[in-house]
Amino acid sequence: MRRKNPTWFALSVITLAISANAWAQEQAPNSTKQKNELEKIIVTGVPQKRTVMASSVSVSSISGEQINVSTPRTTAEAFRILPGVRSESTGGEGNANIAVRGLPVASGGAKFLQLQEDGLPILQFGDIAFGNADIFMRLDNTVQTVESIRGGSASTAASNAPGGIINFISKTGESESGSIATTFGLDYDEFRTDFEFGSYLSDSVRFHIGGFVRHGEGVRNTGYTGNKGGQIKANLTKEFDNGYVRVYFKHLDDKSTGYLPMPMRANGDSLSGFDALEDTPHSAYFINTQGLGANNEIRQGDMRDGMHPQVNSVGVEASFDLSNNWQVENRFRVSSVKGTFNAPFPAEIGDAQGIATSIAGENASLKYANGPQATMAVNDENIMRIHTFDVQMRDFGSLVNDIKLTKTLQDDTTITLGFYASEQIIAMSWLWNSYLMELKGDNAALIDVFAADGTSYSDNGLYAYGTPAWGNCCQRNYDTDYSTRAPYLAVSSQFGDITVDASVRYDWGDATGTYAGAVVSERDVNGDGVISKPEEQVAGIDLANPDIVNYDWNYTSYSIGANYQINNSQAAFARISEGARANADRLLFGKVAPDGSVAKEDAIDEVTQVELGFKQRFDNGSLFATAFYAQTEEQNFEATSQRFFDRQYEAQGIELEGIYFVGSFDFRGNLTWTDAEITKDALSPEVVGHTPRRQADFIYSLMGRYNMEQGAVGVSLIGTSDAYAQDNNDLKLDGYTQVNAFASYDVTQNLSISLNVNNLFNAVGITEAEEGSIPSNNIIRARSINGRTTSFTLKYQF
Repeated sequence: MRRKNPTWFALSVITLAISANAWAQEQAPNSTKQKNELEKIIVTGVPQKRTVMASSVSVSSISGEQINVSTPRTTAEAFRILPGVRSESTGGEGNANIAVRGLPVASGGAKFLQLQEDGLPILQFGDIAFGNADIFMRLDNTVQTVESIRGGSASTAASNAPGGIINFISKTGESESGSIATTFGLDYDEFRTDFEFGSYLSDSVRFHIGGFVRHGEGVRNTGYTGNKGGQIKANLTKEFDNGYVRVYFKHLDDKSTGYLPMPMRANGDSLSGFDALEDTPHSAYFINTQGLGANNEIRQGDMRDGMHPQVNSVGVEASFDLSNNWQVENRFRVSSVKGTFNAPFPAEIGDAQGIATSIAGENASLKYANGPQATMAVNDENIMRIHTFDVQMRDFGSLVNDIKLTKTLQDDTTITLGFYASEQIIAMSWLWNSYLMELKGDNAALIDVFAADGTSYSDNGLYAYGTPAWGNCCQRNYDTDYSTRAPYLAVSSQFGDITVDASVRYDWGDATGTYAGAVVSERDVNGDGVISKPEEQVAGIDLANPDIVNYDWNYTSYSIGANYQINNSQAAFARISEGARANADRLLFGKVAPDGSVAKEDAIDEVTQVELGFKQRFDNGSLFATAFYAQTEEQNFEATSQRFFDRQYEAQGIELEGIYFVGSFDFRGNLTWTDAEITKDALSPEVVGHTPRRQADFIYSLMGRYNMEQGAVGVSLIGTSDAYAQDNNDLKLDGYTQVNAFASYDVTQNLSISLNVNNLFNAVGITEAEEGSIPSNNIIRARSINGRTTSFTLKYQF
C-alpha cells in the first residue's frame, strides 16, 4: 500500500502558486481589468455572503457565456468545466456519474455531491438507483449562474453533501430583459426553442419566466423521436424595505434517451455495423416491452419514454433584516416528482450459437423476429443479450425547508443558527425483461430463438419475462420514506486580515416502508390462451411477502477554516472538515435485516477532508490553487453487476483554477491532479491498494475566447488522462481530449447567430466500461462521449 503524506501538498501548491504569480506579474499589462473572478459574491455553501477572495472555501461561479463556450449538449456536460468535478456525462440528458476530488463513484449518480436549484436539493439523495438527481433538472436560459463548492463548508451547509454542492441560481427579473433562441442540429436531429423574460411590475414587484421546448431524435441514431418535451420556470419577487419574499414554480416534462454501455472494441474502436460515437442499441424495431407491472398486472412499457421526469415544484423564499442586527431567511419547496427510466442494457455480447444454446438447448437456431430480414436465419457471429432497464419511478416527491437566523456582532462577527428538514419519498418498481438482438447500430432487429425440434423459445425477441441470466434479480418494488432533520450552527469572525469560520451540523433521520423482490409463476401474459415457453416462468413482484424498512441514523459534521488576506492581491486559506451522508435505497435487498434495521456502519458513510489553498489576483487575471486530502467510507450497490461495496478510500491532490485577460482575449481553465487508492475492502480484499475505477490522475478544462466588436469565437478543451475501467486495475481506458468550438456574430444590436461544434475532431472518449479485463472476443460494453455534433442558434434579445 502506498503511504499518504499530505504535508508535501501544501509545499507543492504554494511553490506552484508563487511561480505562477511571478510569471503573471511579468506578463500582465499595467491596466487593471474589472473582470476578476475573485471579487464575485458567493452565496452557495457558506454561512455568510463573501467574495471568493475573502472566503476560506474552494468555490467557483460560472456564467451562461462561459457555459456556451464549452458547448454542452446536456446539463451534466456543463459541469465538466467546474474545477475538481469529474462529470461522466455520457448517459444522455441525465444518468451522469459525478464525483469531486477523488471521492468515489462506485456505482452511479452523485453520491457525495448535492445538486441544487436556488439553494435547495433536487433530491435528498443524489444516487438513487435509476433516479439520479441530474435526471430531474435542466440547464436553460433561466439560469443566471452555476455555483459550485468543493469540500469545505458543504459538509455543514447541506445534508448528505460532504463532497460539495452544485447550485443553479435562477434569474429573478432584476435586469428587465428577455430573449428567445432557436437551436437547430445541423448534423443531428433536434430542434429546441429557449425563452426567458423578466421585468418589474411595479417599483417593488418583479418577475421572471422562462423555459424551453424541444423535439428530435437526439445525438445518436435511435430510429425514433427520443427527445421530446420541455420545462417552464417562473418566480415573483416582492421587495420590502427590509427584505423580500419570492415565490417560484417549476414544471418539467421532458423525455430524453438514456444511453447505457454499448459494444465496442477494447481499444475503443467501433465494431463493423456499430459506430461507438453515433449508434446505440435503441431501435425502431424495439419500441414496446411487455410483462407484469408493479401490481403484477399485465402492462406494456415504451422504450421511447427513455428518461422521462415529470416534476411540479412550488417554493417560497424569504429574507428579512430584523432589528438589532438580526436577519432571518427561509427557503421552502414542495415537489411532486415521478418518471420512468427505460433503456436497453447489453447484458452479454457473445457467440450467437452459444447464447442460443443457453436458452433452448443443443442445436438451437436463431431467426430475425422483425426488421428487413424477418423470419430469415441469423448467421452473425455475435449477438446481444439485452436486459431492459424498465423502471417506473412512481413517486419521488419531497418536502424541504431550511430556516436560519443570523446575528451580526459589531460588523466583524456573525453567528448563524439554522434548522433543516426534509421528507423524501422513494417509490419505484423494476420491471425488467430479457431479449435477443442483432449486434448492429442504427435500427437493429430483434431475434427469436428456436429449439432443435422447432419449438419457439421466444416471442418477438423476448425470451424471458424477467432476467434469468442474472438469477431474476431485478423484479423489484419498494415504497420507502426518508425523513431528515438537521440543526446547524455557524460562526464567522474577522480579526484584522484573518477571517475564521467554524460550523457544526447534526443530522438525524429515519427510513420506513416496505420492499419486495421477485416471484416466478406461470402466466398467460399475451392473453392468447396458450402458455408459451417464456410464459412458463414469468417473474413478477412478491407482493404477498414484502420486507420492512425501519432504521434510523445520525451523524455530526463540522468544518473549521481560516482565510488570511496577505495583501490586496493575495490570500491563503486552510480548512479541515468532517461530514457524512446517509444511505438510502441502495441498502435494500441485502443490507437491511429482517426486522428492518440497518447496521450503523452501513447506514452512513463518513468523509474527512483537509484543504490548503492560495489565491492570487493579478492586474488581468487570477489563480486559485488548492491542495486537498480526503478519507472516505462507502457502502453501495451496483445494479448492473449485482454487487455490494464495503470500502474505504484515500485521495490527495491539487486543484488549479485560473483566468487571464490579454487584449481582446480571455483564457480560463482548471486542472485537477488526484492520487486515489482503495485502502480497505471488506468484501473484495484483493483490490486493496488499487486505484478506484474511472479515477484519472488528471482531469482538465481549458477555454479561450476572442471577443470582437460584433461577436466572439472560442475553443474549449475538456480532457482526462488514463483511468482503470474497474477496481481490479486490469483494463485501462485511454485518456482523451475533447475539443469544442464556438462562434457568435451580432447581426444587429439585438439579433445574433451562433455556431457551436461539440467534439470537433470526433474523439473517442470512454468514461466507463462493464468489463474489468479484455474478454476473449475483444468486445467490451462501454460508454463513450458522443461524436461530432454541430448546432446553429438564432437568438433575439430584448
